[in-house]
Amino acid sequence: MDDHGRGDGPGPAGAPERPPGPLPYEGVWRFTAPAVDASVPQARRAVRDLLLRQGVPVGEDLVHGLLLIVSELVTNAVRHAALLSPMLAVEVAVGAEWVRVSVEDNHPYRPTALEADHGQTGGRGLLLVREVAREAGGVIDMEHTASGGKVIWAALPLEPALLT
Repeated sequence: MDDHGRGDGPGPAGAPERPPGPLPYEGVWRFTAPAVDASVPQARRAVRDLLLRQGVPVGEDLVHGLLLIVSELVTNAVRHAALLSPMLAVEVAVGAEWVRVSVEDNHPYRPTALEADHGQTGGRGLLLVREVAREAGGVIDMEHTASGGKVIWAALPLEPALLT
């Protein structure tokens, strides 16, 4: 049993019991912003503040990784999609054991993470996002939207030590 006297039955050996229903920090939050440079730090602050306000069990390393991912994805939308998509959307979805951040724009181009050209000063954002997600045990993917745009998202597991 947990501190509230409720449990949902035995879990895997050694796993703490979880109360039924959503945890207090679970949910989906979405906000829109103009596709301009100033939206990059604003998106970072909004995501950081949301994680703190909701009490999501994230450690410093995970927060740093999530904010880096948000920065790179919003920067890509600003630099490459703004002409056809003057607005972008940032979504944060938090489950019992994971957190997913995504950025949506209305530009149809689906970028690909190419091998880094060491002589090039840019174009490594998605490689960086993929590496940060991989190192955290998460995933990244891209999907087309019904309106012809795209959503690029990364899902990272919450740190087990912080869940107990």
